This record gives sequence, structure tokens and C-alpha cells, in this order.
Amino acid sequence: MFQLIPIFIMAGLMTVSTQDISEQSRPSVNTRCWTEWFDRDNPSGTGDWEILTSLRNENPGKICPTPVGIEVETTTGLSIAAAGEVIAVADATTGFICKNKDQPDQTCLDYRVRFVCHPPFCNQHICWSKWLDRDNPGGTGDWETLSHLRIQYPGSICDEPLYIEAVTVDTMTPALATGQNFFIFNPTTGFVCRNSDQTKRRCLDYKVRFGCCCDPETPIRPGPIRDDA
Repeated sequence: MFQLIPIFIMAGLMTVSTQDISEQSRPSVNTRCWTEWFDRDNPSGTGDWEILTSLRNENPGKICPTPVGIEVETTTGLSIAAAGEVIAVADATTGFICKNKDQPDQTCLDYRVRFVCHPPFCNQHICWSKWLDRDNPGGTGDWETLSHLRIQYPGSICDEPLYIEAVTVDTMTPALATGQNFFIFNPTTGFVCRNSDQTKRRCLDYKVRFGCCCDPETPIRPGPIRDDA
């Protein structure tokens, strides 16, 4: 149901050291898995309409029955925040709508979307990185971004992760169960918790791991998922 190439990863061609990977065939409920990117419309006419019902009709079987999240970016890779446009709708129920009439220049950029699904829909063999923790909540918050983690932990993360998990460092509490707000939480960019977004003005300390689709025939070091940061 998910396109593994070229959007995410080609099974069996990961460049991760096997010392840094553990295997788990069933993701936990804290796991987020993502569909491929979809771009069915462009800003001509009244705007860019990436509606869930239309995307389902054009891509049968590729979107789970009840998405739990949506990610939107321009076709050139800008986030909604970076694009700075007025967005009419961006949710997992309806999809995404940018109306030309709402923009100062009367034209939206071209966007694409993908949806977050629960792991049973994904039905893939997953290899996980070890838990990674490069920052703490001092300063502006806890910034576990993929680009910085690659630098600090070279060879520990596959080329194009498809899954991400985040838990607290001290108690292994899933991030989604803490009640905190997250600025970024996706396998493309990583994880960011900003102190300014929290009721108590401070994030907990988090660690993350990334999951990739892998070939079940590829030798991987067995054993439980490690809790070391």
C-alpha cells in the first residue's frame, strides 16, 4: 500500500551499520507511519485543492481509512510556516486547501500532502535505529532534528526514514501521551518541542528513533530495542 521507491527507501539498500539497528516487526502504538506524497492539483483556477476524498478516488488503497495526521509542504520542499501563505484547511479529515483569493498576490504556491496512519495499515517489516538524544530542553526547547542527529550519530540512521518514535528520556513515556505540544514530529525533519508552546513553558527531555522498511532476509543483529540514548 505504500510506495517504497523512490519516495522513502529501497528495501535492502540501506547504508546503516547493522550494529546500530534492532529489529521489530510490529510497531508500537506510538509509531507514526506515513503514506507517499500526493499532488493532485495545482494553483490554477481557484487554488490548490488536495482534498482527501479526491485523493482516495485517484489513489485507491494508498491512504488508510482514518488518517490521524497530515503533513503539507510545497513541491519545492517548503513547510506551510516557511511558505507563509494563508491556508484555508489543513487537517487529516478534509485534506488541504489553499485559495488564491486569500493570498496577497492572488496565487497559491503548489503544495503536496501525505497522511499519518496507524501501523497496522502499513504492514511492513521495520528496522529501527537506536534511541538518539542530542539536545535537552534548555534554551528554546528540545531539538532532535534529523539533520543534526545525522551529524552527531553518523551511520546510525537510514537514508530516508519512514517512521519516527519519541519518548521521554527518564521514563520512556511516549511523547503523544505527555500532553505536550510539538512543533515538528515527522520522520522527514525529526522532532522539535519548543518551550514557548508548553503550558508550563518547558518541554520534557525527549529521545527519538527512526524506522525504515527493510528486507526481512537482510541479516540484522537480533535482540530487544535498546533503551540507551
